[in-house]
Amino acid sequence: MAKGVKAAVIGSVFAVMVGGAGYGAYNIVSALNGGGATGSAGPAEERTGPPSSEEVEETTGKFFAAWEKGEAAQASTYTNNDAAARTVLSSFSEGAHITGVKITPGAAKSATVPFTVSAKVSYGGKSKPLTYKSELTVVRGKTTGRALVDWQPTVVHPQLKRNDTLVTGEAANPPIEALDRDGTVLTKEKYPSLGPVLDALRAKYGDKAGGEPGVELSIRHADESADTSLLTLSKGTPGKLETTLSAGVQAAAEKAVKKYAQSSVVAVKPSTGEVLAVANHREDGFNAAFEGRVAPGSTMKILTAAMLIDNGVTTMNGPAPCPATATWQSQTFKNLDGLKADESANATLANGFLRSCNTAFIKLVDEDPLTDASLMNEAQERFGLGRDDWKTGIVSFDGSVPASSGPDRAANAIGQGQVQMSPLNMASVTATAITGEFRQPYLISPQLDGRRLATAKGLPSSTAAQLKQMMRLTATQGTAAPAMAGLGGDIGAKTGSAEVDGKATSDSWFTGFRDDVAAAAMSQQGGHGGDAAGPIVAAVLRAAG
Repeated sequence: MAKGVKAAVIGSVFAVMVGGAGYGAYNIVSALNGGGATGSAGPAEERTGPPSSEEVEETTGKFFAAWEKGEAAQASTYTNNDAAARTVLSSFSEGAHITGVKITPGAAKSATVPFTVSAKVSYGGKSKPLTYKSELTVVRGKTTGRALVDWQPTVVHPQLKRNDTLVTGEAANPPIEALDRDGTVLTKEKYPSLGPVLDALRAKYGDKAGGEPGVELSIRHADESADTSLLTLSKGTPGKLETTLSAGVQAAAEKAVKKYAQSSVVAVKPSTGEVLAVANHREDGFNAAFEGRVAPGSTMKILTAAMLIDNGVTTMNGPAPCPATATWQSQTFKNLDGLKADESANATLANGFLRSCNTAFIKLVDEDPLTDASLMNEAQERFGLGRDDWKTGIVSFDGSVPASSGPDRAANAIGQGQVQMSPLNMASVTATAITGEFRQPYLISPQLDGRRLATAKGLPSSTAAQLKQMMRLTATQGTAAPAMAGLGGDIGAKTGSAEVDGKATSDSWFTGFRDDVAAAAMSQQGGHGGDAAGPIVAAVLRAAG
């Protein structure tokens, strides 16, 4: 908690924008008479249906004018959550020390009004201007019929979430100057996707990097994730923090994910486990690259193939028929549209892998000595997944491959069912597959804080050699070939498409390697693996060469 600061509890949406003249410039004096719980945004008779344009203008006018004057109780009566709005609006000036509020509305789009907030933050003799943008929506009150502001945490600031707090005071942690592996300074301004990562690093290592805290306006998150700094009144003294990132690879990763919505990518160095890049392109700011928990689709076949080989079920050149459909305990599985069935002698595991044949893998998951726990054991013991013991330097997900019976046992084998992964997990899977060694990925050297990295026994050399060769074939002759075209060096890859309940378009997954770099990407609702995730991975591998 910032010293001497009362936290501003943000319990609902409070959206804001940058501006010039305040909303008080509007001629709405007559509309402000009465107010309070009996105030009306329209005629006395109860109305129904969407608010009219006149109601939208009148309601936002009253709300903005009261907010500008610091009249929290009055402003809250123009929302559909009086109590939450009053708490936020009261603390906006008290805990966050924000004054001189001027709000400039933009042109309404139906019942949604964009606006700009211009204000000043003052604390401890320091003062700085604050401007930001957001929007609010006017809705019809369910019980009163009044036109009211639909209250969400983003009506105070677009980055606020439910029960977050705004605080101005001495920062909870000293600032850091994050450095890449070659000493290049990594900033949010130059590498925007790194914002949440840098915040997390500051929260964990600010006290260890030797800096002194400054004075800031920040969001303190209810989920206890790192504070988000919004405005610095006095900088303090940053401490230097060395990371494993590569500025060049990071820049390429950020550029690549921007081309596809809801996309994330991670690159690692297989010989060491060092993370070279982590980038996300998401509206919610979530670090899905490290913390995502979604089905990885057919990229999971790397791990499933390892299970089949390690348990003596088959080899890369062993039989793996690829029928049009495969039934497992009453559930029928099929291949992607356009994939030609092949049950001939040429239908090997390598052939099924490079063509991404689902049925080839499902037909083998009931072979002796496999059990419901075999895939889980392979994931945990050889790939270091699903044990909740990774210590990357920031919050990360270790993957989940549970023992499953029934149809989920077959679905897990093709990256559906109950399996959950992040791009970080799949980049690590590729690194383990091509080296035979599990080296837990990390962003900060464990020497800085003495943490112990996770270990696993890795793969037999023959298994690793077969996996690497199958990935090579996939990158040059199979489903990954279009995305990997033009890349030199020793390359390999695996595509994946993960179906999501309720979504017409699958999630796009792709993981690949080039020499001593492995990368994995996902693009939620991005389609086939080569459509979105493939070009992202290829761009990162190209930059790392």
